[in-house]
Formats: sequence, C-alpha cells, structure tokens
Amino acid sequence: MPFASIRIVTDDLDALVAFYEWVTGRSAERPAPVFAQFRGSGVNLAIASSATVAMLGDAVVPATNRSVLIEFEVADVDAEFARLRRTGDDVVLEPTTMPWGNRSALVRDPDGNVVNLFSTPTAS
Repeated sequence: MPFASIRIVTDDLDALVAFYEWVTGRSAERPAPVFAQFRGSGVNLAIASSATVAMLGDAVVPATNRSVLIEFEVADVDAEFARLRRTGDDVVLEPTTMPWGNRSALVRDPDGNVVNLFSTPTAS
C-alpha cells in the first residue's frame, strides 16, 4: 500500500498555503479552490479547507493538532530558522543539536501545527 500524503485541514487555506510556499520555496498545486498540495519525493503535503471534510462532523477539527510534527530536512537549520522565524510566539525550539546528532528547530505554522526543520549529521 503506497503512502499518499499527509493532509492538514484548515479554516484559512490561503494563509496555510502561503506559509508552506514560504517554507518550501515552491508554489502549491491548486486543482480546486478548497484544496492545495505540494508533491515531494516520497510524500505529499495536502492542505484542504474544512469544507472538504464537513461530512465527517467533528472527526477532523482545524487548528487542534497536538501530536504530529510536519518535518522538512534542510541543509542549514540555523539559516532556515532565521529565514522563517516570524515572531517569538511561533518558536517551539530554537536550533538545537539533539542527543542523536540531528540539528533541529521547531516553529508553528499559522494553525499552530509544529514544523520541524532538521538536518542529519554529516559523516566525518
């Protein structure tokens, strides 16, 4: 079973799409006014208006994620963190080297989802 995507449901599609266009440096595909996606190698990030899941009742609630990190591997965590930092309120973790060697910085997107910018250690 191939993995297709992670979908973020939001009440402010345009703001979330703009944020992830800024993060990725790529334009989203917008096949419909209520949906956007970023295709990547191995995984896709989809962003959809809450109108697309209205038939599910309260099974999907925008801006309530507290258990999933959206992760992007980057070459220079410190530079990307400096570029993407909007305010102190959106910072979860300033650039830090983790015990397992990865360098990570975590920020929140406009809906409060945690975005991890990370790099893996280079072999010496």
